[in-house]
This record gives sequence, structure tokens and C-alpha cells, in this order.
Amino acid sequence: MLLLGVTGIGTGCHAFAAPVYQGPRSEHFDGERFVNQETRTRRMSILDWQLNRQPGPWTEWTDTPPGPPPPRRVASGALRVTFVNHATTLLQLDGVNVLTDPIWSERCSPVSFVGPKRVRPPGLRFEDLPPIDAVIISHNHYDHMDLPTLKRLAKHFPNARFFAGLGNKAFLDSKGLPNVTELDWWQEVQLTPAVKLVSAPAQHTSNRGLSDRNGTLWTSYVLQGPSGVTYFAGDTGYGKHFRQVRERFGPPRLAVLPIGAYKPEAFMEVMHISPKEAVRAHLDLEAKVSVPMHFGTFHLGDDGQEEPVADLLEAVEAQPSPKPEFWVLGFGEGRDVH
Repeated sequence: MLLLGVTGIGTGCHAFAAPVYQGPRSEHFDGERFVNQETRTRRMSILDWQLNRQPGPWTEWTDTPPGPPPPRRVASGALRVTFVNHATTLLQLDGVNVLTDPIWSERCSPVSFVGPKRVRPPGLRFEDLPPIDAVIISHNHYDHMDLPTLKRLAKHFPNARFFAGLGNKAFLDSKGLPNVTELDWWQEVQLTPAVKLVSAPAQHTSNRGLSDRNGTLWTSYVLQGPSGVTYFAGDTGYGKHFRQVRERFGPPRLAVLPIGAYKPEAFMEVMHISPKEAVRAHLDLEAKVSVPMHFGTFHLGDDGQEEPVADLLEAVEAQPSPKPEFWVLGFGEGRDVH
């Protein structure tokens, strides 16, 4: 088995590799590859994992109806979140519509006939999306940077702007994606005069093939506006970046945190937070409310389909009162954040 863009079954070779970033050295770029703020070593090799897998249960397919169409926009000061699937959420704030790590494809893979296959339909029909102003992409793994979906979005929403970490613009430009801006950690851009998007650190990796590992930057995002602070963690292991976001921007009104593909933890913990660590991240952020994502759509780790949510609820219950506020939204469910 090859790890190619997803922590699961993938196929690939040099042909799938993306261009790597070329630029000045920084604290997280050594001149050739990007590095995390904190060095963490796996306690299990990929070979040991594959030889000793204990995968939890997953259904082959769960057919569920889509959620209702979201509002076209929300007012200034208002904030709404809709969970679509995997790491795809619709964030509506201050009159701006932002889509995170969008994937409507059947597989998260460089090819259409093999690789992790979705076990349920997207929670929203693509046709029911409101006008999309910005698409934020956390990194270039196939379950987060899905080219067919990105191209579809560019076609349907020609004014949409696409944002990704350093080095990703060259690849996206080469695939014909317009309006791409790449950001370094802590770099910011105005989406509107009132709403700002900021790239923030994450603890992860990047690659689309076998020769471009860590050649482009992975990132989380902060949105700031009249509605307050909204944080999208992207795909990440646990680290000091949660506290850094809190220190720079204050407590988020909403944090969107990953909880899935965390087993076996000895292999996954360097790049994916567990449900228990998601609660820890929520506390580090001092978030008012957190919404979990990155679960129940693609079978990428050894945790079962329902296990991340069950473990999250157990971890929340283990905390002293007042309990951390997590909203486990259904696929396609939207909710206003007050």
C-alpha cells in the first residue's frame, strides 16, 4: 500500500506529484521542504500498521436525503455553519459564504476507479449551494484538495476566490483553476472590507505523489469580521498552534475541528487529532462552540465509522462542568451560532 495524499489506501507515482514551492527559507521552510513547528516522531511504522491492522466497522453505503438548502447569505454580525461531509463545511458570516476543503466526488484519489470511496452522499446537493465567495483549502491531500469539485465550483461560481498554502498556486493554475491566492502562515487577505481571512499554522504533511512530500504548505484558517472569530483547523495533529490562534485572535465564536482517522494513534497522532485531543484543542482555543468534521465519509484510518463521534461525546462528558460545547451536526445540517 502506498500513502498518496490520503492516510489510507492510495495509488500513485511520480506522475501525480505536484510542483514544489521555491522561495526563501523561513522558520517552517528549510529551502526544500516545509516543516512543522514541532517535531513529532511516529511510534509505529506504516509497515507495522499495515501488518497489524484492526479496522473498526464501516457500512458499504448509507443512503440519506440531503439537508435543506442553506440561506443565500446571513447578515453582518451573524454566523452560520453547515456540515456537508468530511472536512467540507459551509461557513456563512457577515454576508460572506466560505466553503472549506470541498469534496463532492465519489472517491478521494488521483484516479476515479480506485482509492477511498465515500460511504454516504454529500449532506448538501451541489445545486443547493448559495453563491460561494471563497474556497479555503487546508492542504493538497486528495480528500481535501479535490480537483473535480474545485473545477466545478469555479465553473458555477466564476467570482469565487480560492485560497491555499504556499506552493499550491502553481499546481492549481496548471489545472486551469482561476483566482487562486496562496498564503503563508499568519499572512492575511481581505475578503471584503469587513471580513479578513488569515492563514494559521497546522501540524500536518503534504503530497500528491511520491516525490513531492512536504513540497507545499498545509494550513488552518481564521476568519475575522463583525461576527467575531471563526477558526477552521483543516487537517492537523495536536500542537501549540491552537494556543497561538487564541493568543493572536482571542477565543473563536466557532471552531471547526477534525476528529476522524485517528487510529492507530501510534501512527496517526503526528498528523490527526483524536476526539480527546479535539476537546483539548477546544479548551486551548477557549472556543465558544466547536463543530467536529473529518469523520463518517471516507474510510481512512482504523477507527470505525461511528467511533469518532462516540469517543468525542465520551471525552466531552469526562470534562468538568461546564462541559465544552460541541455540536455534532448531521450531514447537511446547518445551525446559527449565537
